Amino acid sequence: MSEIAKTTTYEKELVAAGHWLFTQDVLFKLGVVAMDGLPAGDRVEIAFAGRSNVGKSSLINALTNRNSLARTSNTPGRTKELNFFTLAATTSSGAYLVDLPGYGYAKDSKTKVAAWNQLIVRYLQGRASLMRVVVLIDSRHGVKPNDESVMNLLDTAAVSYVVVLTKIDKIKKEALDACVASVRKVMRKHVAAHPDIIATSSEKGTGIDHLRAHLAQLVELDKLGYKA
Repeated sequence: MSEIAKTTTYEKELVAAGHWLFTQDVLFKLGVVAMDGLPAGDRVEIAFAGRSNVGKSSLINALTNRNSLARTSNTPGRTKELNFFTLAATTSSGAYLVDLPGYGYAKDSKTKVAAWNQLIVRYLQGRASLMRVVVLIDSRHGVKPNDESVMNLLDTAAVSYVVVLTKIDKIKKEALDACVASVRKVMRKHVAAHPDIIATSSEKGTGIDHLRAHLAQLVELDKLGYKA
């Protein structure tokens, strides 16, 4: 069995639950530029972090089956605020999807991620309703030093995170297996890392069901009316 096959096995029931969850209504709630602007922590929060140009907005759009929910840009690093989207927006038991600004691009690439943006650091360290951070890694490049700095930050804050590889349609299977093995080796050093590694292509839809299934386990679906 290949490295990638070991990382993407989910029960059909979980895949069905994830598909159901992400077909619920999803709306942009607000963009946050200061801690006092954060919404009430009254539902599960799932944040998405990654280097600029890793494909974060495209992944959020693919998860929610929307073309332009999260704004994509040809200018990496454009997003400078925490964007909150409400999943299952008409209920009180859904989730917030939180799109964090990208890091590590161009002139910012030499800036330590610990100073990435003080708002983001404070959010990651002090948000009780934050149940999981999705750390996106470009499969063509693997884990970079600033990615590992974010992992260190999340370890210190005791915030659970899952590594998601992006743009796997851009590389060959052998290269993908090598990337997964390399990432798994890095993850062994990080106490807050979830053992799953989910490989995705937003363009092809690969791995999207697996990521939905993973995230659906964080939400109390029965309160939303889901019946397996």
